[in-house]
This record gives sequence, C-alpha cells and structure tokens, in this order.
Amino acid sequence: MRFAALIGLLLLSTALAADQPKPVDAVEPGQTLAERDRALLDRDFAALAPQRAGKPDLYVVGFAGDGEENVFRNEVVYLRSLFERRFGARGHVLTLINHPDSLGKSPAALATYDNLYDALARIGKLMDREQDLLLLYLTMHGTEDHELALQLQPVLEDWLTPEDLRQALDDAGIRNRVVVISACYSGGFVPALRSPDTLLLTAARADRASFGCGSESEATYFGRAWLIDGLNRTTSFVAAYDIASKSIAQRERREDFEPSLPQVDVGERIGKRLQAWESDLAPGKPVPYPYPAVNRKRKAPTL
Repeated sequence: MRFAALIGLLLLSTALAADQPKPVDAVEPGQTLAERDRALLDRDFAALAPQRAGKPDLYVVGFAGDGEENVFRNEVVYLRSLFERRFGARGHVLTLINHPDSLGKSPAALATYDNLYDALARIGKLMDREQDLLLLYLTMHGTEDHELALQLQPVLEDWLTPEDLRQALDDAGIRNRVVVISACYSGGFVPALRSPDTLLLTAARADRASFGCGSESEATYFGRAWLIDGLNRTTSFVAAYDIASKSIAQRERREDFEPSLPQVDVGERIGKRLQAWESDLAPGKPVPYPYPAVNRKRKAPTL
C-alpha cells in the first residue's frame, strides 16, 4: 500500500506536538498512522446510515489533500455541513482531511490514496450501484503534469494522478459518479475519468491555473462559486456549475487574472440518475459558510 510505504513506520506520538491535548476519541499513541487511520475509518463507517431501499441515495466523500493551508480543510468541513443540512445526505458523508488538526484536536483519517481507495471500496459495498450516486469533492494544489498534491508535513508527501483516481473508482464498483476537482490544471483529469455514468466538474482547463488558495483565502474561487454560492441557489450540480463559471470569469476579469476556464463533462447516462435523485430531494435552507472573509488586497495565489 502506498500510504503504508510513506508513513506506516511513523508513530502517532511523533506526529503530535508534545504540548497538544489528546482528544477524547483519539487512538492511543504508539500506533502507526496507518493503523490510526484504519481505526478512524472504521469509526466513521460504523456511523453511516443504511441505504434506503427503493430510494436514490447520494453518498458524499470530501477529500482535502493539501494540509499546508486552511482553505482546503475549510471547504471539506463545509461540504459535510451543506450536504447533511441542505441535500438530505446525513449519515452518508465521509471526509478525509490533511490538516494539523486531523492529528490533534479534530481527529480525522488523512487524505491519502490508500484511505481514499478504502473509503470508496466500502461505499461501493454499501450503496445500490444501480440507483445511488457518489459525489467526490477534491480540493488541493495541482500541477501542470496533472497530479494532485497530498501532503501533511512531516508525515505525508504524495501525488494523486488521474489513473490513480480512475482505478479507485472502478475497483470500488461505483457506477454513478459526480467528481468535482478544485485544483490548478484539474481539467487534465477529464480524459481519464470520463464515462457515460460520470459528471465531471473541474476548476480549470488542463493547461490553466485556478485561484484562491493561500492564507488570505477563506475558500478557493471554484469552491466559493460552485460549492458555497451555486449549491445554495440550486440543487442541480450542473446549474451550479453554470452559476460558478460565470461568476469566476467575472471575478478573474475584474482582478486581471488569466482565465482558469472551468470544465464540465456530462456522461450520456448520468443525467437521468441525477434527475431521479433530485426529484426525490426535499432541499433544506441555504447553509452559511462559517469561515470569515479575509483581506484580498494581495494577489490571489494559484492552486
């Protein structure tokens, strides 16, 4: 397993600051991080609600890959709140988060390839593969070589490729997929992930950066426009993308940035499944974003 090869030999006690209080539900020091994460995933899956027979269910996985900045963690924490409160997915949301808090006051399984593979495999066994859907939301830095950064120093440094992601989804047997990637150059994931049963949304074209990471940001440009603003105005993922792409284009023109050109790819069969799910949905009220706006005088860094 890649995760074990990277950090399996590191003890949890060496990853936690000496003066950091031990959370009540943390795994005991002395375990490897891989063992700790397996226990946390077991805990999270034990808390999932059963699939509703005869009803289309949405399963949601949030994946915050880069632990060097709060913005990615912020979006995934909000993703859980939004989909539990507005989209009826309570009991069907799982988050994997690289952030210092994940090793301390808010224990969470880390956003590693192995944990993602395991999470998707377990969800694939729980869901009705014909009628249920998966929403996978990934937010982190991306490279021109179309790799997504998985890092939390000093315990993790890895990269997630389009082929990695496709393999994890295929091996899990998850048929109906909505994959959303908020990262620079994320359009480079579209060819590998495209299928008749997949909706793909990316923050940028394959050859373009996207914006909104860094300490001055409370949300990425795409996260703000699609997740926070768009999905509080509509329950349609594609309609929210239309709202987001227009909003991002206007913001980038106003701030004199090269257009990121978000991408959408709609498989020929996924629309029918999304319509069935949405027709059964009784949406809740809009959910406020809890992280306050920050000073944007400096140029927004790219993802």
